[in-house]
Amino acid sequence: MADSPKLKAGLPRPLVTTASSIGAVILAMAICGIVLQLNGKSAFDAYGKIIETGFTGDKLLETVQRATPLIIAAVAVALGFKMNLFNIGVEGQFLMGMFAAAVAGAYIDLPAPLHVLFCLVVAMIAGAAWASIAGLLLVKRGVNEVISTIMLNALALQVLDWLFNEVFRYDVEGGSLDVKTKPLPSSAWMPDLVTNKLNSFIIISLVVVVLFWIVVFKSRFGFRLRASGLNATAAKTAGISSKKMIIQSLAISGAVAGLAGLPALLGDIHAYGPTRPDGYGFKGIAVALLGRNHPAGIVVAALVFGFLDATAGPLQLKDIPQAIVLVLQAIILLTVVIVNEVVARWLDRRTAERTAGALKAAEVVPA
Repeated sequence: MADSPKLKAGLPRPLVTTASSIGAVILAMAICGIVLQLNGKSAFDAYGKIIETGFTGDKLLETVQRATPLIIAAVAVALGFKMNLFNIGVEGQFLMGMFAAAVAGAYIDLPAPLHVLFCLVVAMIAGAAWASIAGLLLVKRGVNEVISTIMLNALALQVLDWLFNEVFRYDVEGGSLDVKTKPLPSSAWMPDLVTNKLNSFIIISLVVVVLFWIVVFKSRFGFRLRASGLNATAAKTAGISSKKMIIQSLAISGAVAGLAGLPALLGDIHAYGPTRPDGYGFKGIAVALLGRNHPAGIVVAALVFGFLDATAGPLQLKDIPQAIVLVLQAIILLTVVIVNEVVARWLDRRTAERTAGALKAAEVVPA
């Protein structure tokens, strides 16, 4: 038998994927520049203003601050993706978690660290409970999670508005129009790392990313999760219950999603009201896709989105509409996803060809 020749070593796959992502971002900027020029705006002025203002100290801190909830929301979405589930309900889940933490945290007296921990746990329980509804509907009634989570988003808004207006609305003396729930005591506030610029919740978001990496890629549960997501039938033959994994993965995804509103609650507004943040759930989907559901990719993608959001305001000084930031984010997402998919298929094809060539060369040659 002839010696089996070694496959030619190519560039590491992560390096190729990173290079393709960078190339896709450059392509997206070129496409967005063309759109600007066609609308009579200067792409050079727009990008120049973004670079000029975005790399100052204050804007970099704002970038990290804006990226904090997106990291958490993207991890929640990525957990669903690993189970081959599309959790579009992160928006409703994080609002549920935020509301529950605001209400429960306002009516309890605990030392500062325990009070913050209490709010985190309450938010996670509320988010997990709301997401579990979609899991139960899928397992028990076969309701697609995309449909159920979209409907649960709308239902969450209606339920929360009713609870706020009818039960937990806190009337501030003086007739203030900025109505909210009862404010959280200072023991439940997260301190700033940089006063009024960067809250310490960024540390919690990074802990969430690390735990995501450990649980999904290094634990037995993570293996069962990924195996069931890749092929539920094959996983079942190995004793893995796909129904049980569906409920567990959506509950964990919802628990993480419940934390996404807490950077604003514990670090800034300290109460729930009509001025609540929104959009984190839907941006989290974009960040997860852009980061390819990988912990490092999610952090980088969230920082990219945070950077673009932080530089949207100064664009008006150049008479460029802020909406161009949304256009750029959308084009970046589309180009990165498309380019990475094309590159992934090309790499798979090359790997298959190399493997086939190596096996053919290793066949027994008759004397």
